Amino acid sequence: MQARLIGIIGCALMAGVVAACSIDSTQADTVERKPRKTSASYALGQGDSVMLAAGTHLTLERINDSRCRQGAVCVWAGYISYTFKLTGRHGTRNFVLAENMPNAKPTLTQDGLTFALEKLVPPEPPAVDAPPPDYRVSLRVTIARQSLRNAANT
Repeated sequence: MQARLIGIIGCALMAGVVAACSIDSTQADTVERKPRKTSASYALGQGDSVMLAAGTHLTLERINDSRCRQGAVCVWAGYISYTFKLTGRHGTRNFVLAENMPNAKPTLTQDGLTFALEKLVPPEPPAVDAPPPDYRVSLRVTIARQSLRNAANT
């Protein structure tokens, strides 16, 4: 009985060794060199949060729409801005993205991540008497090249 058990274990070990050796080097290189995802798009509403990486979260804190409503007479066109909170290994940072707002840009790099506005739903301001819409903003988050090199070296 003991000899039979040792024989079964030996066969199992031998099969494992043969299986491990049967992967050719081209397959091993393909598995190891799988490209990392370096950018993604997210659609967020006010108060929504998304995990960008382990321990890194992005929250859309506030949407400020001061654009001239359809049907209104305004002295200026206004703008729409988005206030985000980025929480990660560098602590918590707030930043604003906007297309036509003074002192704000539609693209910003923060902690090795580049944030770029893509689109707004709804794209036009609401009518004068309409209730506030359910705003959604799409943005692309890209890992900066320098950040990729630093991650590879750690």
